[in-house]
Amino acid sequence: MQFRQKALSKLQSPEELDLPVRFARPQGRLVLAVTVIVMAAAGFWAFTGTVSSKLSAPGILTHAEGSYVLQTPVAGQVTGALAEEGQLLAAGAPLLTVRTEQGDRPVRVVTGGRLTTLVAKVGSVVATGADVATVERVKNPEDPLVAVLYVPGGSGSAISVGAQVDLSVQSVPQQQFGMLRGRVKAVGRAPQTQAQIGSFLGDSGLAEQFSRHGNPVAVLVQLERSSSTKSGYRWSSADGPPYAVDSRTPVTGAAHLAARRPVDWLLP
Repeated sequence: MQFRQKALSKLQSPEELDLPVRFARPQGRLVLAVTVIVMAAAGFWAFTGTVSSKLSAPGILTHAEGSYVLQTPVAGQVTGALAEEGQLLAAGAPLLTVRTEQGDRPVRVVTGGRLTTLVAKVGSVVATGADVATVERVKNPEDPLVAVLYVPGGSGSAISVGAQVDLSVQSVPQQQFGMLRGRVKAVGRAPQTQAQIGSFLGDSGLAEQFSRHGNPVAVLVQLERSSSTKSGYRWSSADGPPYAVDSRTPVTGAAHLAARRPVDWLLP
C-alpha cells in the first residue's frame, strides 16, 4: 500500500509535468551516431565499391595442338627403338621395329611432332592396336607454350577472354620464383568428355584426373612472353626460374574474374 500511495501522489503532482524527458544518455547518442555513419558508409560502398575474386582450376602446359597416342598396326616383339624421348620426328618417320610372322615391320608416327613418351621397349611384345608412344603435335620445339585449364562446367561462363591468369607451375618453387603470368585466349563453349580430353592430351590418366568432378570446360591461356627471363616468359618475380619450363608440366591456374559491386550479389 505504501508503494501504491507514492505512485499515485507522483501522478497527482502537475508541477512535475513540465520537466524535460531524457530520451538517451550522451553515450547512447554517440553509439547511435556511429551506427548510422557505419551503415551509411556500408550502403555507399555496396553501390559504388567493387570486389574482385579468382577462380582456380588444374591444368597443364602444352603446345596449342596437343598430343596424340600412337598405336601399333602390327603385333609382335619390339626389336628396335629408332628414336629417343624428346626427339622431333617428321610425319611418317619410323619409330619402332616389330618382328612379326611376316618379318620385321616398322611402326611409323602418324603426324610429325616431339616424342614425349616411348611406352614400348625393346624386347616387349605388343598386340595390334596397343599404345606404344605419345607424340606432341609441334613442328618446332621453340614454339611458345600455352596452358590449358580444366574448369568445372558451371563456372566456365564466369571467365572472360583477356582475363589475367596466375599460374603455379609444379616444377617451379612458387615462394622462390613466383608465378607464371598469362591471359585467357579462349574459353570452351561446351564441357568436354573424358575421351575428348584424353584425345587432346594423349594421356588417359590426365583425362581421368581432370574430369574427376564432372565434364569440365577447357580454358586456353596464352603465356606472356619476356626477353629478360631464362624461360622466355613473364613471372611475378623479376627473373623467374633460371631454367626453361617444359611442356606437359602440371599447373594450377587462378583466373581473375570481373570485379562486381557488392549489391549485385543481393539483387536477383
